[in-house]
Amino acid sequence: TVPASCLWTLTFPRAALLRHLAFKFTQRLDESENIIHTLINPRLSCCRYTSELRATVSELVIVANEAHYALANLKSWLQPEYVSKNLVDTCYVRREPLGVALIIGPWNYPIHLLLLPLVGAIAAGNCVVIKPSEVTASVEAMFFLLMTAGLFTVVCGGAEETTELLKHKFDHIFYTGEQQSDLFTSLFGTVIIRAGYTGREDPLFLYGNLSMADTARRLAWSKFFNVGQSCVAPDYVLCTKKMRDVLVPALKEVLQEFYGDEPQKSPDLPRIVSPKHWSRLMGLLGRSKGTVVLGGESDEADKYIAPTVLVDVPEDDALMQEEIFGPILPILTVETLEEGINFINQRDKPLALYLFSDVASVRAETSSGAFVSNDGIIYMTLPSLPFGGVGASGFGNYHGRWGFETFSHRRAVMLRGWALERLNAMRYPPYNDTNLSWLRWSASPRLCSILPGTFWSIQGTRTCGKISRLCQTRYKTLLLQSLLTVSTIQQTG
Repeated sequence: TVPASCLWTLTFPRAALLRHLAFKFTQRLDESENIIHTLINPRLSCCRYTSELRATVSELVIVANEAHYALANLKSWLQPEYVSKNLVDTCYVRREPLGVALIIGPWNYPIHLLLLPLVGAIAAGNCVVIKPSEVTASVEAMFFLLMTAGLFTVVCGGAEETTELLKHKFDHIFYTGEQQSDLFTSLFGTVIIRAGYTGREDPLFLYGNLSMADTARRLAWSKFFNVGQSCVAPDYVLCTKKMRDVLVPALKEVLQEFYGDEPQKSPDLPRIVSPKHWSRLMGLLGRSKGTVVLGGESDEADKYIAPTVLVDVPEDDALMQEEIFGPILPILTVETLEEGINFINQRDKPLALYLFSDVASVRAETSSGAFVSNDGIIYMTLPSLPFGGVGASGFGNYHGRWGFETFSHRRAVMLRGWALERLNAMRYPPYNDTNLSWLRWSASPRLCSILPGTFWSIQGTRTCGKISRLCQTRYKTLLLQSLLTVSTIQQTG
């Protein structure tokens, strides 16, 4: 019997599982959509009013693309990364599985926020336990229908089950959710490696000459997609008063274009996920000192909140104290570019910073998990970009290669033969001045800059040039001659 840990270091089991995921979410896309609509929608209120396009793009297509991207690049990701080395050694970095990973997902995108990290974990060769949010317990049934049984463990339940789950030893935990939750606090009480993102207030900064119609359309889509229940949705807008007075009418036209005269009847506007979250959002709106200029309507029985825009919102407003995670958009005003940059920098580093402008200094003078110019949340669909936060907004990255790296151990490998033992004797005691001089010289950075196929002269401090395209025998001969020359000079001197 071959141990599972040995099998998982091979490429073919990973590729087979990635093909399995890709097949499930492309060849059987219609079946997947039907399962989502028949299984999740009746039980999950936030999905009851949702278009097929939103469910397909935000939950299924993005997972299929991620799996295909990993399949196409897995072979290159697994190649040894050769590094600078000492003389005739062979040195490289090898990616190996961490072991058993736990992925804890949120409720707002219950499928893709679980399966995208899963793709990275599979590509890296890990075994995985999946924990969906208790708000979306029906996702478990979808996994059983779309994924082969026995490949991964799916654990459902609330706080009690999660607490019991965390008593087990995991080599890596990937968490997506609220930073203020008890679960997030308990994760930091465990002696394990952790990665994930928690989300903070994501600013959208408008500055300069803009097409306000296009700006309003991109802003509204980024904010109100999934009714604002996205960790990367803009939490507030920064702009001048003059720009605000033009933006509000433009947003009014766009919202009517998107959702009609009666947004509550629009099939493209989902509902708030639960009564608890609806009450939290209405509490924030009720405590706000801002003025509602668009929207504001709500229906508790339907868990509905209209897309809402507020102006004259102070910096210390209730809406500015936490991530909103709903269809409420405060607009704050600044007079200058520097004032806007300072406002952003005085707050926690966001998961994403959106700039509608062509001013490069904003990117250079701020810090965030991602920076997007002249658009919004669309960036998170690219598997070639790392997705993750910084500081209070999270740690670690995933998507594409970055997920593979997050779930991989970078193992240092040095391969050395038995040749040159006579020279190695210089490092053994008893020591004298000659030994110490040789050891100091051998530890020089010059001797740690030799890459395969390249030879830099190490006789003295000056570089004699680069010799490339040498066969391995000639390469080792040159190195040995140089080492013997310097060693002889030091011993005779």
